[in-house]
Amino acid sequence: MIENKKKPNPIDIHVGSRIRLRRTMLGMSQEKLGESLGITFQQIQKYEKGTNRVGASRLQNISNILNVPVSFFFEDAPGEHSGAGGGMEASSSNYVVDFLSSSEGLQLNRAFVKISDPKVRRKVVELVKALAAEADAD
Repeated sequence: MIENKKKPNPIDIHVGSRIRLRRTMLGMSQEKLGESLGITFQQIQKYEKGTNRVGASRLQNISNILNVPVSFFFEDAPGEHSGAGGGMEASSSNYVVDFLSSSEGLQLNRAFVKISDPKVRRKVVELVKALAAEADAD
């Protein structure tokens, strides 16, 4: 018997997850992204799950709306690790994705990007480092 339901391609799933990551980083709803593209939020859901493949021109439009290069959607894609040190970059990038996928990480990122003064940003980083060092000492 031939199975009618095909599993989504791992690259399509990855691209969709990166669309969702960037959209949530910006605090944008699926509805808002869909409106900007002239499609429904259900279509955005299908893209984000990898159920529907995103065409090249649509991906270009999404990258413009989400203010990232198209290459952003392919970073750490399955089977794309090549060259020396590629594993190190991947684990570093996965850490960022894990951080931004957490509720606290997303909240911290959204608040941090609203701070326009570089001196204040540095102070926040210093504070977080001090708190982390204190936690390590305990």
